[in-house]
Amino acid sequence: MKHLFFKQRHNQLALFALWLLVVFTFDSCALSYKFNGSSIDYSKIKTITISDFPNNAPLVYPPLAQNFNIALQNYFAQYTRLQPVSRNGDLQISGEITGYDLTPLAIQTSGLAGETRLTLTVKVHFVNTKNEKDNFDSSFSSSQTFSSNLMLNQVQDQLVSEMIKEIVENIYNQTVAKW
Repeated sequence: MKHLFFKQRHNQLALFALWLLVVFTFDSCALSYKFNGSSIDYSKIKTITISDFPNNAPLVYPPLAQNFNIALQNYFAQYTRLQPVSRNGDLQISGEITGYDLTPLAIQTSGLAGETRLTLTVKVHFVNTKNEKDNFDSSFSSSQTFSSNLMLNQVQDQLVSEMIKEIVENIYNQTVAKW
């Protein structure tokens, strides 16, 4: 009986030792990996200037420019360590909102549109003062579709928020993430 007790105890100790070995092995091999999507060399690039984007679209939604500007600045503040400066940043982003358009879609047999597409277009000028090969001028667009049974003012805030988010992410990806 005593022999059985020591054998069980020995097996428990062996399992515990094996468990400790596995834990310490994985703990010592743990990778510290933080993915923020940027490929910024912070030893060279330290500052960013993001100018306000005026709304020059023919169809004007009054809060659009302010919402876009805040979203763009907040995204770079959240996902980079770049210091925002009002002028002459190592990275410089400027541009304008050039389009805010409604397009009827899915014309029904009655001749009326079943859906409407709202499209937001932003023109961006990007300057990297440390690497001129990265400079570009480009337009970014995003569209959202909604039922024509709804009035634009019923869905506009939500749709604009989604389009701004997509465009800001695309600007980030093309400027600092290099995707």
